[in-house]
Amino acid sequence: MSMLPLLLVLVVFVTIVLAVFAFGAAVVTPTSVLGARLRALGGQQPQVENRPALRERIEQALDPISRAIPLSASDVSRTRAWLIQAGFRDAIDVNYYFGARILAAAAGFAAVALFSGFDNIFLLAGVPGLGFFLPRFILKRMIKDRQHRIRIGLPDALDLTVICVEAGLALDQALTRVGQDLHHAHPDLSDEFHLVNLEMRAGKPRAEALRNLVDRTGVDDIRSLVGTLIQTDRFGTSVAQALRVHSDSLRTERRQRAEEQAAKTTIKMVPPLVIFVLPSIIFVTIGPAVIDLVRQLAPISGGR
Repeated sequence: MSMLPLLLVLVVFVTIVLAVFAFGAAVVTPTSVLGARLRALGGQQPQVENRPALRERIEQALDPISRAIPLSASDVSRTRAWLIQAGFRDAIDVNYYFGARILAAAAGFAAVALFSGFDNIFLLAGVPGLGFFLPRFILKRMIKDRQHRIRIGLPDALDLTVICVEAGLALDQALTRVGQDLHHAHPDLSDEFHLVNLEMRAGKPRAEALRNLVDRTGVDDIRSLVGTLIQTDRFGTSVAQALRVHSDSLRTERRQRAEEQAAKTTIKMVPPLVIFVLPSIIFVTIGPAVIDLVRQLAPISGGR
């Protein structure tokens, strides 16, 4: 019976928030009937009605949510760069991201208020904060996974590029052909090569298009590859030779990186061994001796 008033308060609160948000979205949305009537009453001419698509409706609904938190231009540009590195290139994805953070925080607050009430201030502050930062953690994880996939597919792309350049293709055509061949094996790297080709077709210089590739991926191997290609184009040296040397150095770096990870394995295994394995070994080996010692000394201590 004690949960009924709390549940009633929570339902009323959620209903009022949804009603205010729905009214505000209806007024702000240019194509809504309520907004057109309010503008007509205010002396403005109603706009021509056209039914927007489902994506446009979702964008219009999420735009007020994403604007609930005041953000600086640097925060938006940094988040935009993170989303691009994760593979989300549309401008509306920024609104989706901040809308997801606000909705996750609101869901955490509602869950805490429903199950534990408003007495525990730490849960009321901690769970919504965790929900607010959870989309950022997921985004960072997606960036690392995509960079790992690009890093794995880069040696194959370099081999194919060397073959195409030695066959007589120019670097632009070689990147296009490599992007087409890697569409199924490495789709992320293929999409990036396709975007580089589109930018060069649109009139951007090759160096600028390659630098944009570095900004979109954030992979150190691609940064070194782009630096090699820009220097080769500037000094007029052989592209095939430069790519072959860079491919060999990239494989050497990958082998050294694997050896480094293998060397770290021994150090990483020490804490689990000390925490989980060593106490069990101590209990198994010394436990029976301790039990026998207690049994032998118990009568003596009792007799005294």
